[in-house]
Amino acid sequence: MKKILVIAFCSLQFVFAGAQKHKFLDPPKFNDADLSKQKSTLDENAPAEILYKSLHFSIDNANGNLIKNAFYRVKIYDKDKAEDWLNLEIPLYQSGSDRETLNKVKAFTYNLENGVAVSTKVDKSSTYRSKESKYISINKFAFPNVKNGSIIEYQYEVTSPFLFIIPEILIETDTPSLYTEYVLDSPSSIAYSLNYTGSLLPKYKEVDERTLYGTNYRTYRFAYENLKGFKTEKFVNNDRNYRTKIGAELHSTNFRELKMYSSSWEQIKERLYERDDFGGELKKTKLAKENMPASVAGISNELDKANAIFNYVKNTFTWNKDAGIYTENGIKKMLETKTGNAAEINLFLVMLLREAGLKADPLAISTISNGVINLASPNVSNMNFVIAAIQAKDGFHLYDATVKQSAMDQLPPRDWNQFGILLSKDKVQQLTMSNAKTSFTYLTATAKINDDGSISGNYSDRDTGTYAMFAKEYYDDNAEKYKKQYKENFSIDFTDIDSKVTENGDFESTMKFSSENLIDKVGKKIIINPMLFLNKNSNEFDQTEERKYMIDFTTPFTRVKKIVLEIPEGYTIEEMPKNKKIVTEDKEIEYSYVAEKKGNMLEVVSTTKVLSPNYPKEYYPAFKQIWGVASKQENQVISLVKK
Repeated sequence: MKKILVIAFCSLQFVFAGAQKHKFLDPPKFNDADLSKQKSTLDENAPAEILYKSLHFSIDNANGNLIKNAFYRVKIYDKDKAEDWLNLEIPLYQSGSDRETLNKVKAFTYNLENGVAVSTKVDKSSTYRSKESKYISINKFAFPNVKNGSIIEYQYEVTSPFLFIIPEILIETDTPSLYTEYVLDSPSSIAYSLNYTGSLLPKYKEVDERTLYGTNYRTYRFAYENLKGFKTEKFVNNDRNYRTKIGAELHSTNFRELKMYSSSWEQIKERLYERDDFGGELKKTKLAKENMPASVAGISNELDKANAIFNYVKNTFTWNKDAGIYTENGIKKMLETKTGNAAEINLFLVMLLREAGLKADPLAISTISNGVINLASPNVSNMNFVIAAIQAKDGFHLYDATVKQSAMDQLPPRDWNQFGILLSKDKVQQLTMSNAKTSFTYLTATAKINDDGSISGNYSDRDTGTYAMFAKEYYDDNAEKYKKQYKENFSIDFTDIDSKVTENGDFESTMKFSSENLIDKVGKKIIINPMLFLNKNSNEFDQTEERKYMIDFTTPFTRVKKIVLEIPEGYTIEEMPKNKKIVTEDKEIEYSYVAEKKGNMLEVVSTTKVLSPNYPKEYYPAFKQIWGVASKQENQVISLVKK
């Protein structure tokens, strides 16, 4: 089955063609009439609307700093649904002694009082800074006196010594925008590669050379009018991949000589191998030789050898949750502390695999939350993680030793993001990444109807593969919240909940349950849905508009629901539920519902099979139909009558 990645990577020639005259960086004067607006002209249900948005990035030719200027004017229609706009957060980065500084902050709330516009300034006492990590601190501001109908306005300037990457800006956001502009001004001696993705083209665009600030500059200017809010869809891993956005990365500098940075993937690879915190670490072969597991020497099969080394690394070292493609404290320090970031753990894995005679290389990837790599625009900032790849007789195999439950070609869910860049010593290769291993979910309930009309029994929820890693991550994040979800999702009284990783890496939760709400008594009959609380009571594929984007599941999966219900003594089933099986022509999607009576037990099994991790949008009607059939089947009820 052919898979289609529906992301528009616009070429620069296409984007920049047909410039029109337009005045950029010219915020309109505040218009009191905007305070009287009752709803957005672009979307009458929008809780907020951007009236004016300007992002201006410029390189100061005098000191070489990057200057980021932002100006926003936003109308609030429904305060309770526009919470994201009520607080302003400005991240500032630092690395070593280099750090960004925040200047020229102005922020106001405007309200209409007795027909007059009244402004309330954001007071310094309402601002505070939080330390998010060793690299990032966030300045936070709360807008005062915000009401339905208010307008918030703010502007600020950030001075940054970090020229390598210009922050990526979303042009399409959830909030409709009457006007949005993006401007990048750079001295001619400093060239940037623009990374423009998405389907929207600017109404006004200028790309040219001009004299600015007394010297020659290259400028990129884009302006958009009347942008509707981006509408997301279910079963999309990261809708940022489909939004129009602009980023930039340093391409080259030309002071006394031309120096290239990101002109090609090959250039990026060479630069990475020249860095002490990447290629320099890989050269420390002595560390691999001294720390090779003794058991590896007796293994001749290449995959068995690779798996033994992988199991040693993932079970010996603990990931500190820091991503990135560069080491932080170095592999030697990781060997001492048994803790490291993603690069330290997986680059060490590559070193051991190479030392054992295997053809192993780092695979630089972008995790799902970071967005899909734009292959058409070589850009090191696209990638935020590194894993290990080996080339064996049967092809490539992938490893990520940061997660204890992972295995060969069974990566954490975050890693499965379409592509990776294989950084071999001699060449660069783009690998397509597709999760081929099926994840299973087994939901099993064994129950009986009690004399008091309640139902009680035991329930287990077991996940394998990718789903097991999903569940373990959720559980580690907040164990109590994870357990609480069962009561919230099913409205059942669950007790003795026990969640754990099994010996084979599955994640299983077992518990007891009881409920008085699963049975209806009509005269002498007992009416019950034999699926109990596991029935599919809605169709998640309920989109009425035409599907726009790929359908993402991250993994092929099989979900099995099995209910064993003990029929009370003296009762019989008046009519058995109807069995059903539906499957697509290509066998990609399948659903079955089977009910059988075995003595005084009724056993119901529903099985959903999806053979691929993602599907083109054209499959949406098939999923909608099959999920509809499943909902109908699983809401059948039976009547128990006295013999």
